[in-house]
Amino acid sequence: MTVGSESMRRRLVLVTGMSGAGRSTALKELEDLGFEAIDNIPLAMLDGIDTDRSGRPLAVGIDARARDFAIEAVLERIADAAARFDIAPLFLHADEETLTRRYRETRRRHPMAPDGSLIAGIERERRLLEPLRRAADIVIDTSLLTAHDLRRLLRAHFTSDPQEGMSIFVTSFAFRLGLPREADLVFDMRFLSNPHYIDALRPLTGRDEAVGAHIAADPDFASFLEGVGGLLGTLLPRYAREGRAYLTIALGCTGGRHRSVFTAEELARLLREQGWRATLTHRDLDEAREDSEASDGPSGALETENSP
Repeated sequence: MTVGSESMRRRLVLVTGMSGAGRSTALKELEDLGFEAIDNIPLAMLDGIDTDRSGRPLAVGIDARARDFAIEAVLERIADAAARFDIAPLFLHADEETLTRRYRETRRRHPMAPDGSLIAGIERERRLLEPLRRAADIVIDTSLLTAHDLRRLLRAHFTSDPQEGMSIFVTSFAFRLGLPREADLVFDMRFLSNPHYIDALRPLTGRDEAVGAHIAADPDFASFLEGVGGLLGTLLPRYAREGRAYLTIALGCTGGRHRSVFTAEELARLLREQGWRATLTHRDLDEAREDSEASDGPSGALETENSP
């Protein structure tokens, strides 16, 4: 249920998850969306929060640093809050390699390993929080997300105008760099003629007219786009009726610069013509990554929220 729903109870998003997975970024984005954001409060204070639906929706951050944190107590508080609020537990996590890199880049100590092994601390916290992950309504893996990507997903889940309907995100990517973890539907564009092997086209991208003309001339491109358009014409209304807030469609090629980029551009255009709200990104295209990072600050990375 979104912020603008007709629920008779006040909206409450409980933001939990792994340290370093982007909880601070999530709370800031929810605050920008109109939520009253409160971070790391003692669990007992949840009982004193006003339930008046006329108040601003709430986003409360809870993690292992809370003074009275105990997993059983957190689960009991969530169950109690569900009877009083329109509640949505949100859990953020990332893989071990990503969390390790984020902590080493920021040189901050992990709360579960103040004097010991960072990896051991991450695994200790993962085991501790597993019941919270299972209890969450929304689980987001931020391993391959920038802060911009996470904000985009949160806006889709908690938009202030539910009448706008389902958001569709179309992204290109390079298979050599891994599948987008947030992808719901993935299409492999490596069957198309590859501009990489044409000297004049190699330094260009799928956004350039010459590359687009080359790919569009492939005898199978038009039939592919028509077929995918027909498939999505069936699937998207069904997803929307099931209450999906967003759907991510990923198109990949080897390097993420030519075939996937052009096809993503064309698919996003087609979806917009069909009346869908389609947002387009290119995950592994250098200039797209730079644009995304520029919009998020110096690094465009998720914040590691725990100080020494």
